[in-house]
Amino acid sequence: MNPSSKRVISDLKELEKLTSDERGAQRVAWGPVWRKAREWFAGKLQNELSLSVRRDGAGNLWTTLPGDSERSIVIGSHLDSVPGGGWLDGCLGVLSGLEVLRVYAAKGQRPPVTIHLVDWADEEGARFGRSLAGSAASAGSLDPHKELGHLVDRAGVKLPDALNENGITLEGMKTARKYFDELRAEAYLELHIEQGPVLQEMKRPVGVVLGTMGVERHHLKFIGQAAHSGAAPLHLRRDAFLAGARFALAAQELATKLSGKTPRTRVVATCGVVKVEPNFVTAVPGRTEISIDMRALDAKVLAKLLAGAKKASLAAAKEFHVKVEWSPILKITPRIFDETLTGFVRKAVKGVTGHAPEIPSGPLHDAAEMADIVPTAMVFAQSSPGISHTRIEDTPEPALDKSVRAFLSTVEQTVEHLARKAEPRRKRG
Repeated sequence: MNPSSKRVISDLKELEKLTSDERGAQRVAWGPVWRKAREWFAGKLQNELSLSVRRDGAGNLWTTLPGDSERSIVIGSHLDSVPGGGWLDGCLGVLSGLEVLRVYAAKGQRPPVTIHLVDWADEEGARFGRSLAGSAASAGSLDPHKELGHLVDRAGVKLPDALNENGITLEGMKTARKYFDELRAEAYLELHIEQGPVLQEMKRPVGVVLGTMGVERHHLKFIGQAAHSGAAPLHLRRDAFLAGARFALAAQELATKLSGKTPRTRVVATCGVVKVEPNFVTAVPGRTEISIDMRALDAKVLAKLLAGAKKASLAAAKEFHVKVEWSPILKITPRIFDETLTGFVRKAVKGVTGHAPEIPSGPLHDAAEMADIVPTAMVFAQSSPGISHTRIEDTPEPALDKSVRAFLSTVEQTVEHLARKAEPRRKRG
């Protein structure tokens, strides 16, 4: 195994031991275990590389290895986890970034361009429901007061209060974009586990990420009439649950129809939340609330999926004599990654593994926010058994080894690419 991979895996296991229990990782953003993880990470940087950390207004944690040019590359991911999460989600990218700094520092001279490493704050949104908070603030796509000010966790704690506990304010989060702009970043790279089964099914350890799928997420209400299950004849019922069930099946059929044969053209639709009223055994459901989450890498296909789902909901409502109402929850456009940087990923992955499978990312990542403001690319490590956000999340060590090596090669190619464009750092009197 490559020495760099050994160090990264050792760091990952050390972090797991420090911040996990029998239920899994507990590094939930803004909480004490998350702060402990960041203190440990800062200690690694200081003790091994004599590098200090800085925190921007959104709570993102930054460290910098100065180069011969002020133009820079940003690498990173996130240390925070969902409750009971896995040992690799997010932290693989951060600790591989630490290894990048080790490798360049060991050369005994400045890298050609400046390298910034970031641990994004609250990527998961596990406690308050708003994912990608830190990277969105850096991208300038977050309105802190509007999007965060009203959020409350399950214990009744308001998000602004949790931020204050960590020395962060909603107003201060607005400064994160200016901080990022001052870095003069010309590339963003991220290594992450796939979190799904595609690479495992392909029997490939590492993949090239084409981009992140766009998302259309909506809340539907089917409104009928509650009735006694014994007294109401079938042909006179206005069963809201049956309408919702018909819609869910239709959405699945529609996604299957629109999906292509390659990972690039994969389309998904998921009805993950269903609430039925009155919700007791002898009542015909008079009201059903259901969620729909639709994803595709192609914006036109995503639009077709949404239009088809709306048509299917109206048909289901008509069939079961109910009404349907739609409320939008989230809309994210597809983010296609930079072709030049993705070419470096492709070359690196093929050089390490002999193959360069290309897949989109269904889950969102901080790279999705970065892709709007700076050239961006990602490397995926195979997930085994193809699931994430659980303590059984895993990646075989040979695949971890290859993913770290591919990521280091991608960074090296990107640094060399930027160095050819960069002007030498000016001497200051």
